[in-house]
Amino acid sequence: MEKVSRVTGIAAPLMMENIDTDAIIPVPWLTNVNVDFGHALFANWRYRDKLGEQERDDFLLNREPFRRACILVAGTNFGCGSSREHAVWALLGFGIRSVIAPSFSDIFYENSFKNGLLAVRLPSEQVDAIAREIESGTAGHELTVDLENCTITTAAGSTISFAIDAARRTALLEGLDEIGMTLKETDTIAAFQARDRQFRPWIYEAKFSS
Repeated sequence: MEKVSRVTGIAAPLMMENIDTDAIIPVPWLTNVNVDFGHALFANWRYRDKLGEQERDDFLLNREPFRRACILVAGTNFGCGSSREHAVWALLGFGIRSVIAPSFSDIFYENSFKNGLLAVRLPSEQVDAIAREIESGTAGHELTVDLENCTITTAAGSTISFAIDAARRTALLEGLDEIGMTLKETDTIAAFQARDRQFRPWIYEAKFSS
């Protein structure tokens, strides 16, 4: 998994509530094993045709500068609906490395951290203020999401702090999935097994036949 410490770039304000995983990547795009998940992101909203060859001019991510966005600012309950992990893959494939919203679906939130997508929860009023600043474009459309310091800095210079679970933060900073996090404890596991072998040797000596 790719490390994430700081994400700086264009932020796209897609301020709709309850954006579900079928909107993020519609079912028909899941059936092709060769699908470009980034191209499939928000396919029903981005394209006029089923093949994704004709863009809709009125959709945010089809317009400059937002078609180059690496941060998405969204409404409440982002990623609701089915549990498809492909929704996170589609965002990453497009180039989105962080999503800022007041709340996320629990499953989407878990999938995000397991795949290297930084999901940041903020109070609604702060998310709305960030979106308004981006939309105005007065100071620019960029944000910096700093995972090391747990802050968001807007183009106008405002700084907002956010909270994140310590284990999830470490996993993203070090680019580790759950297996990688477990392997960090190899010495601790080995020490436990050595102690446990003394008290329960029959467990380690047991042999099983099929």
